[in-house]
Amino acid sequence: MKKERIILGIDPGTTIMGFGLILCKGNQISLIQMNVLKLNKLKDHALKLKKIFETTLSIINEYHPDELAIEAPFYGKNVQSMLKLGRAQGVAIAAALSKDIPVAEYSPRKIKQSITGNGSASKEQVAGMLATILNFKDAPKYLDESDAVAVAICHYFQHKNISQGENYSGWKAFLAKNPDRKI
Repeated sequence: MKKERIILGIDPGTTIMGFGLILCKGNQISLIQMNVLKLNKLKDHALKLKKIFETTLSIINEYHPDELAIEAPFYGKNVQSMLKLGRAQGVAIAAALSKDIPVAEYSPRKIKQSITGNGSASKEQVAGMLATILNFKDAPKYLDESDAVAVAICHYFQHKNISQGENYSGWKAFLAKNPDRKI
């Protein structure tokens, strides 16, 4: 396993796509960047997908992430919304794969469980825990960007756990096994 790596997390969406990049050095995680891509001014769905693809490639070209972690689509309001979300996720994945970047997908429940210890946590609770973990100076303007960072950190925990043969059920278990970790 590399001693230092960058993980790009994406919270896909066709109105707002959140993205966040974290730097992992051993057991330390630091925030590189988090932001959103606003797509609400584009009315054509195909143009939104093109913009997602181009923006994801631009982020990859600027930050050179080692891995992409992305939130899996879920059935929410209706089937059409889920299909659009799946397409948004697909073009972001295609952008990463076009640059030979490995991709991992996580369910919203898995991400929340990994960050807060509660798979039913609210977006606000996830953002609050991330502020503690990463010492945010300012609260994120959009929860989509903190959700994207949560996806990246979830991936870090999953990869770390698998590679080291460890299994954590949440933050309490992680902190119990890592008393030197400062949050």
